[in-house]
Amino acid sequence: MDSIRMVEVTRSNEVESVHYGTAVLINSSGEVLKEWGNSDLLIYPRSALKPIQSLNLYKDGVAEGLKLTDEYIALTTASHHAEDLHQKMITEWLQKINIGEDKLCCGADWPWNMDDKFKANLKYKKKRRIFHNCSGKHCGHLAVSKYKDLPIENYNQNNHPIQKELINLIENLSNFKIKKIGIDGCTLPNPLIPLKKFALAAAKIVDYKSLNEASDIAKRIFDSCVKFPEITGGSKSVNCALTKLSKGKAFFKNGAEGVFVAIIPEQKSALAVKITDGAARAAEVAIAGLISELKIIDEDQIEKFKKRPVKNSTEQVIGYMNCLI
Repeated sequence: MDSIRMVEVTRSNEVESVHYGTAVLINSSGEVLKEWGNSDLLIYPRSALKPIQSLNLYKDGVAEGLKLTDEYIALTTASHHAEDLHQKMITEWLQKINIGEDKLCCGADWPWNMDDKFKANLKYKKKRRIFHNCSGKHCGHLAVSKYKDLPIENYNQNNHPIQKELINLIENLSNFKIKKIGIDGCTLPNPLIPLKKFALAAAKIVDYKSLNEASDIAKRIFDSCVKFPEITGGSKSVNCALTKLSKGKAFFKNGAEGVFVAIIPEQKSALAVKITDGAARAAEVAIAGLISELKIIDEDQIEKFKKRPVKNSTEQVIGYMNCLI
């Protein structure tokens, strides 16, 4: 079976909806430690790929050459909520490299949270590219392209040197030959890859010694993300909350269409999940339930994530989203 019942949603003590999914826990040696469903399932990792994309950008001493702080390295991995902090950082980064917002290939968007959206609408009256949740990653692409004297206009195209290097890196880390490259929501390339192979690549980036000359920057990327989890998501994001609860033991990264990954350096492993119907709410519950088996986060603290209350418009709890694993 490719997928299994992973999350159910109840209302008034009756099951109202069920989300199916697939997940895998794998170590950097390629040993599948646990599998739920068939992890040969082909997926687009979407934004869960960002830690690997960041490694591709900043290897070879590029982060040091650009004099990037840990905050900006964390921002490169972000699917941020365009809170004031994120807006300020993106604006300052573009100013620092003297590149206009119009050069960002991600589309214009609104901030994620409603209050921030209202504020942005009152102030600017329109969507902006700096508000896009992937704008940090795109700033990284622009900065690296300029630093390496590479074309800026087409940095999001498959034939750009940065993107060619990324695909080669993913193939080397995953031991998988990529045959299909899709287009992500932010316009950057996103490979079609088995869930198991994506998890393997994620596990390898925290097996630092095996990365040789890239070991230092890989560790710095992880350390930056666990040090500044609000930057990688937002003050209300689940990936931020779970990363904080792990107390530096894991970095959680979400992706669109029900993808979530947790990378765990101490175990040189990664846990990846894909919800079949693409529901983000189910992926958030599933990753919490799956990670609880590893005892990385205190059970009392993670309980509210793997059994999330469903509320009506008066904030009355009328059901739950439950992880079935």
